[in-house]
Amino acid sequence: MQEMSLHLAARLKALRAELGWSLDAAARETGVSKAMLGQIERGESSPTVATLWKIATGFRVSFSSFIEPTPDEQEQTLYRVADAIRQQPAGEGMQVAPLFPYEGRFGFELFELTLLPGYQRESEPHEPGVTEHVIVISGVMEVLTDGEWRTLMQGEAVRFAADRPHGYRNLGIAPAVFHNLIHYPGPRP
Repeated sequence: MQEMSLHLAARLKALRAELGWSLDAAARETGVSKAMLGQIERGESSPTVATLWKIATGFRVSFSSFIEPTPDEQEQTLYRVADAIRQQPAGEGMQVAPLFPYEGRFGFELFELTLLPGYQRESEPHEPGVTEHVIVISGVMEVLTDGEWRTLMQGEAVRFAADRPHGYRNLGIAPAVFHNLIHYPGPRP
């Protein structure tokens, strides 16, 4: 967790410097308070998944870029083990394993996400053109699309426009594990 916080702090500082944004400007663009952004940059706060998404959307970068560095583009073959990279930002009820972090040459990032029992998250719209592809690996979960919660079971999948309100929840008593491929319409820094 400490490694993720250090990476996040450095990434946020670098993006602000690159864009020439003050903390006020970053707060305006992301919808995250200036105080919270400052705490994240100083490594004093571990933001929730929802807060990380707001920051990524405001800066117009991929979500995974805040979790770990982009892989070296020279690598043609990349092996990943979900158990070795799984994290639980802010101690929430969602575990995140960035199986394939965003790379501009591919235009997507792929996560293994685990929803612990009772977890629910409604997401604000991502930027225009972002799509999500959800494939349930184990358990039962619900996805909010087009204003309606729909149940997905193991082996079922859905693709939807993520530039509208959407969400995920697990009302069951066992974890729900799914893959989420997020495709971005244009290159990301």
